[in-house]
Amino acid sequence: MTETVPSKPEGVESKGLKDGALGLVSSVVVGVASTAPAYSLAASLGFIVVGGTLAAGVKAPGIVLLAFIPMYLIAVAYQELNKAEPDCGTTFTWATRAFGPITGWMGGWGIIVADVIVMANLAQIAGVYSFTFVGSFGLPEVADLANNTTATTIVGVLWIAIMTWICYRGIEISARLQYVLLSFEVIILIFFAVFALVKVYSGTAEPYSLIPQWDWFNPFTLDFAQTIAPAMLTAIFIYWGWDTAVSINEETKDPGRTPGRAAIISTLLLLGTYAIVTVATVAFAGVGEEGIGLANPDNSGDVFSAIGPTLFGGGVVGSILMALLGFSILTSASASTQTTILPTARTALSMAAYRALPARFARIHPRFLTPTWATMGMGIVSVAFFLIFSFISPVLLEALVGSIGLMIAFYYGLTGFACVWFYRKTLFRSFRNVIMRGLFPLAGGLILAAIFVYGLISFAAPDWLVDENGDNVTILGIGAEAVVGVGGLVIGGVLMAIWWWRKPDYFQGKTLPRRSDDLVLTPARVAARFGLPDSGDMPIVISPDLSNLPPGHTAINAETLEPVEEPSDLPPEDLNLPRKDDQ
Repeated sequence: MTETVPSKPEGVESKGLKDGALGLVSSVVVGVASTAPAYSLAASLGFIVVGGTLAAGVKAPGIVLLAFIPMYLIAVAYQELNKAEPDCGTTFTWATRAFGPITGWMGGWGIIVADVIVMANLAQIAGVYSFTFVGSFGLPEVADLANNTTATTIVGVLWIAIMTWICYRGIEISARLQYVLLSFEVIILIFFAVFALVKVYSGTAEPYSLIPQWDWFNPFTLDFAQTIAPAMLTAIFIYWGWDTAVSINEETKDPGRTPGRAAIISTLLLLGTYAIVTVATVAFAGVGEEGIGLANPDNSGDVFSAIGPTLFGGGVVGSILMALLGFSILTSASASTQTTILPTARTALSMAAYRALPARFARIHPRFLTPTWATMGMGIVSVAFFLIFSFISPVLLEALVGSIGLMIAFYYGLTGFACVWFYRKTLFRSFRNVIMRGLFPLAGGLILAAIFVYGLISFAAPDWLVDENGDNVTILGIGAEAVVGVGGLVIGGVLMAIWWWRKPDYFQGKTLPRRSDDLVLTPARVAARFGLPDSGDMPIVISPDLSNLPPGHTAINAETLEPVEEPSDLPPEDLNLPRKDDQ
């Protein structure tokens, strides 16, 4: 803290989003819906079972449980950082504050590129299940279109357009739609799990069905490099999305507390749902390579559709239940398409507000109070990316799950490290700080960093992913999942360099300077608040020697909220910093 930091960076005012629009329940609904539970399990569970070089098998529930640990630890980091600065840029803003503009810009880019990549996968699923659901009503010709790449691509594009329009219309209509979609999705998932477990325990399941064992939740008997790391990159994908609850922080009631609480609650609810459904699926289908076994390559892309006919049987009732299951996956994918647009648009909005992106991305609709260019731009870029990958090879869309895992590990892990560094000066002032702002975020960041490295090595193998003909899916001879993941970051680096050359203010620290949780300046006779530098009448960060303390004001410690009368009241490490005129 060697120089004065302005309370409102020049040109950065309140972003104009609709504050107070969402409460805790709405934030939790958006957070859970963003993970698309039904779609995520359908598209990922088979890959978790297969694991890596060595299969995870019945230990898949253990992998799902293990993946929850870094997710919870990073959710704690989000909660703690949000208390200090509830900015919709989340990782972008916090990493910039902690580490500087380059790291912060790449953190924001990590969010954007992960969301753009997953939109292609979501659109494909939505396109396929649109025909599957309609065809289940006695229209086999329509159901057959689910295997038609052109037809599913067209419908997928339409889904992106519809959900982009809904996000453009306002945060409240987006949340209300999520209430309906998520409720239906969760009810069907729980019904599916209970139905399967009843058959298993009653002895009316398949000959290869398995009775659940507690040992399934112990993944530590597996090899880390060959099984756990690559399987966890897929497993963390099914949890990914709860941070949407934090990215809408500027539109919630009590933005300093509600988003962080919603993130924690969302991860816990997901853990319960995933544990029940994963155990039930493994128990009923088994982990073999034949029939509906979860290790059967033909089932990996959609385990629920493979299991459903055997589980529910034929007849009218079975057809109805299969239609409902298909509809739950359709609503899941479409809901996640919508909620994926929300955090991306708000990250771009924040980056533009701080001049890290073109100013047009900071524009807000005067009536709907939503990002205009950022929202529409996300939809357009997602459509373009979806069309490109569909044109090259539909198999590449399956490779996206692993690539997204790399992006998630990158920016979630970065957030964990940012939390520790941001709070470094007050970390040891209480036991709670040591745990919640130090140990938990650091552990989460280290776990995700290890997963990123091991996963990247595995994904880069030429034979990691093969198509239906047994041919390797590679780009320039390297595994496609690794190329897409790393390539996304490289593209971000190039774009950052171009923007730095054109508009250097952000990169020079003029709009979003580095700082930690030190001191804030409170106006006379006004209670202190600690929050965004751009969200209205907020406190000013002041220098350790109190040289920028205006007359009639009092400096307070941001951590203890106690008055600071003179520099001698500050921690020794603050006093040792050089003054601006000494540099």
